[in-house]
This record gives sequence, C-alpha cells and structure tokens, in this order.
Amino acid sequence: MARFSTCRPSEQTKEEFVDTFGGVYEHSPWVAEQAYGAGLDAAFDEQETLHSRMADVLNNAEESSKMQVILAHPDLAGRAAQAGELTAESTSEQTSAGIDQCTSEEFARFTDLNDRYKEKFQFPFIMAVKGANRHLILEAFEKRLENDVITEFNTAITEINKIALFRLRDL
Repeated sequence: MARFSTCRPSEQTKEEFVDTFGGVYEHSPWVAEQAYGAGLDAAFDEQETLHSRMADVLNNAEESSKMQVILAHPDLAGRAAQAGELTAESTSEQTSAGIDQCTSEEFARFTDLNDRYKEKFQFPFIMAVKGANRHLILEAFEKRLENDVITEFNTAITEINKIALFRLRDL
C-alpha cells in the first residue's frame, strides 16, 4: 500500500484534512468531513485505506446525497470543459484521456451523447477516464446508454469512487 508523500491524514486537524481532501469527491467536501469525523489513525495514512473510508461514506449515504455528488460532475468534453471552467482535477483527467484533442466531429459526438444520456438518466455520464482515451470513452458512452437508470446510477457511484482513488494517488 502507498502512503501519502505530502501529508499524514491521521495528524491533520479537521480543517487541514478537509482542505487537503475536500476536492477528492467533486464539489462534495462533506465526504471528507464525514470520513474525518469517523476517526483516523495511522492506518489512514495509506491511500487505499483512506479511499476505502471515503468510498464507504459515499456508498452509505442517502440516495439524494449520492445524486448530488453525481450531479456535481461535469460533462465529458462538455461546455464547461470547452470554456475552461472545470476544476483542476477534472481538467487534468480529461486532458490525460486526450479529450482536449477531439476533432470537431468528436466534440459533436460527445455533445450528442451527453445530451442523450442526460435526457435518459437525468444526470451526467461519469467515467473514470484516467488511463482511457477518447475512443474508449465514446464506446463506453454508447454501450452505457443501453442501461437502465438503476444500473447507471450504481455505475456512476462506482466510477466516482474510482476517480476518488486516482485523485488520492495524485496527492
């Protein structure tokens, strides 16, 4: 297991902890607040252990709270990305997948898929894109559009937890 190189979560105050980890879940610092509130010992200085705690917070949250975390995520290759309005973490993740290199036709396809997805599910398509590329993302988009709402809701939470682990590993 990997330890954090820049901090020791078990030694942080609540304010320091939320300042450091509040952005791991997109615009949802309450996940970090609750993870801290459950108590931290030296085991939580390991990235995977802290991730497990934070994922448990989200997984055990009310459906409405989960939906708020889902809705906090931007569209992939969406208007916010094109306007430069994403969080630093989202910008880095989308850039690492080559989304910023889309052709105009690919951007049009992303826009169409984003619109169709949100019309069907009432929330944005979420995928942990680190290690993927825009072609794999578009394939996943097409495939997941065939799912039902419950499957996609659960998939979104799973993907958000993957994103959180990637973000913790980057700290």
